[in-house]
Amino acid sequence: MTDLSQTDRTRLRRTHERGAFDRATIDAILDVQPMCHVGYVMDGKPVVTPTFQWREGDHVYWHGSSASRGLRASKGAEVCLTVTILDGFVMARSGMHHSANFRSVMLFGQAFVVPDAQKEAKLSAFIDGLWPGRSAMLRPNSAQELKATTVLGMEIAEGSAKIRSGGPVDDDEDYALPIWAGVIPVRSLTDAPLPDPRNLPGVEMPDHIRSFRQDDQAR
Repeated sequence: MTDLSQTDRTRLRRTHERGAFDRATIDAILDVQPMCHVGYVMDGKPVVTPTFQWREGDHVYWHGSSASRGLRASKGAEVCLTVTILDGFVMARSGMHHSANFRSVMLFGQAFVVPDAQKEAKLSAFIDGLWPGRSAMLRPNSAQELKATTVLGMEIAEGSAKIRSGGPVDDDEDYALPIWAGVIPVRSLTDAPLPDPRNLPGVEMPDHIRSFRQDDQAR
């Protein structure tokens, strides 16, 4: 695991103190938030697609339909993958100083196609990363399902994290104003699982479902 070097694309022009290039910070954000957005160019126009990502060592992966024009356009192309976690709304004493607390990662790189022989293992790693042990209890993927699925990957080689935390930072003279300021914390919570009404009688909820918590802070 090697920390990332700053490049012209990843260097922060403003609020550089919020930037981080160490892999520990970057990996922690990737590992806690599966939802990401992948940006690429298709037919000369920018496109951003929401999907799930997962990290294995020095690579991130995402998947989708083999028929997807976006995934086909991403094969071997330069892409930008971003992950963002909203932690709070920062309420200041002026409109311009309102802000947000957040953790984010932006990665740049060339997407590659995971070979068919590795596809099953990558998809199992994706499922088990969220629900440990679940892939072993599932029906195996059919050959047709695997054929219809493309898994893309990208090396974690160029990118950065950006983090904002804490309260508002107002102009000195504004602290004398009778205006409430502070932070409205935001976090993601997981509710109790809802069983499928077509579950067979006697099928018990597994521990990886019963204990699952999609917590913003840790997974």
